[in-house]
Amino acid sequence: MSEADDNTTDDWAAALQEQQQAARKLSDTRTAPSTARAEPVSYENLEDDTSYEAYQPTNKSGEVNLDLLLDIPVMIAMEIGRTKINIRNLLQLTQGSVIELDRLAGEPMDVMVNGTLIAHGEVVVVNEKFGIRLTDVISPSERVKKLK
Repeated sequence: MSEADDNTTDDWAAALQEQQQAARKLSDTRTAPSTARAEPVSYENLEDDTSYEAYQPTNKSGEVNLDLLLDIPVMIAMEIGRTKINIRNLLQLTQGSVIELDRLAGEPMDVMVNGTLIAHGEVVVVNEKFGIRLTDVISPSERVKKLK
C-alpha cells in the first residue's frame, strides 16, 4: 500500500471514530435523566381586565357581540349542477362539448358559502353582469342538521 492510501485509511478511521463518539454523546444525553425542574407559574387575574371589551363574546347587556365576525371573508359560489365523469371522458372534452348535469332546466341554483348550502336562487342580469336573486334561504337550524 502506498503512503497516500495509508493517509486516506487513517483519515477514514479518524472520521468514523469521531462519528461514533458523537453518536455516543447524543445517546447519553437522550437517556440521561433530566435535572431540570418545572417551576410553577403564577398568572395575574385576567377576569378584571376590561381593556378587551371589544373581544368579549357578549357585551354588558348580555347580547352577543358579532362585530368580530363581520370582517371575516368567506367564499360564495353559485352551483348550477354536478356530474361525475371518468378521466378518459374528461380528456376527450373539446370546445363545444356538452356535459350533462344533475339538474333540470329552470331549477334554482345552489348558493354555497365556504362549501355549505345557504340558499337557492335564480340567475339574473344586472347592468350586463350576472347575479343571483335569492328565492329560498336555508334556515340556520336546517344548515346545522345537514352538518351532522
